[in-house]
Amino acid sequence: MRVLFVCHGNICRSPMAEFVMKDMVQKAGLSKQFHIESAATSTEEIGNPVYPPARRKLAEHGIGCAGKTARQLRKDDYNKFDLLIGMDQANLRNMRRICGGDSEGKIHLLMEYTDRSGEVADPWYTGDFSATWRDVEEGCCGLLNQWRQNRKL
Repeated sequence: MRVLFVCHGNICRSPMAEFVMKDMVQKAGLSKQFHIESAATSTEEIGNPVYPPARRKLAEHGIGCAGKTARQLRKDDYNKFDLLIGMDQANLRNMRRICGGDSEGKIHLLMEYTDRSGEVADPWYTGDFSATWRDVEEGCCGLLNQWRQNRKL
């Protein structure tokens, strides 16, 4: 399963999801069955590392993200990944624009994999990285559980 997490800048929410998901599949012994990355819809943060408060929140849970730098979503990512998972509706709109639509139904919101609808809390404006952590962890857990049940999403 090839999964690409996407947010606006690729320095907070999507890298948190990338590294939380990598940690979950590694702990489940499934690393060889997954390829996980993250990207941005904008160019604002390209080349920048994970935002320090996001990096600290991951570290609180024993998860590292060393070496990760922001990159922008590319049209050819649509064919390279099985799922492209956005954090909010604005991300989905921009993902569809960049990818030229969603003819194969690969673009989803992370919160679709939870019992709650909505969007992943954006800590860029609130500073509340704990709320973002909860959304990301719940979404990634739901995604992994759905994959285990279906072996294909």
